[in-house]
Amino acid sequence: MDELVSWYFVKSGLGWAMIGASAAASLAGIGSAKGLRISASQSAGVLSEKPELFGKLFILMALPGTQGFYGFVCAFMMMVWTGLLGKQAAVPPLVGFALMFVGIGCGLVQWRSAIYQGETSAAAINLTARRPDQGGRAILLPALVETYAIMALLAALLMTMFLTPKEGLKFTNPETKAEVTAPVGK
Repeated sequence: MDELVSWYFVKSGLGWAMIGASAAASLAGIGSAKGLRISASQSAGVLSEKPELFGKLFILMALPGTQGFYGFVCAFMMMVWTGLLGKQAAVPPLVGFALMFVGIGCGLVQWRSAIYQGETSAAAINLTARRPDQGGRAILLPALVETYAIMALLAALLMTMFLTPKEGLKFTNPETKAEVTAPVGK
């Protein structure tokens, strides 16, 4: 067991990267589940009196689920770019540690934005229930929250790409002024 922990967390950063990927997927999934519960509960109340609005409410109800997909995409790309899917990768410990924080950050934003989007979707569902002709405009409200979920995903992907280049990370040693390459496997 000691050798396993040493390999994944001290000699390499694969363990840290796996924690980051897991955090991205699980936090986003938890947030989406809660956001969907909020929007679906509101839809159920409206549909009990106006079942003809199902088509207009379905998209509003489903929107908070997208963050779960974004968290999965972040986790999947982290696994691909570190070599966790396929060959065993060589990820330096500090790179793995940085990837852990990238995954946690992405997961936290997805988690909170899914809940906020669920609340905003519930408000848009109420608008559509009272004024069905405003259903098209109502979708813009939760879509604004979606913007920040997408920004967090893109930032996480860009940071992961920066931390896992195919040719390895290049640094300049401040003492010798020599270029040093830290291998990152793909």
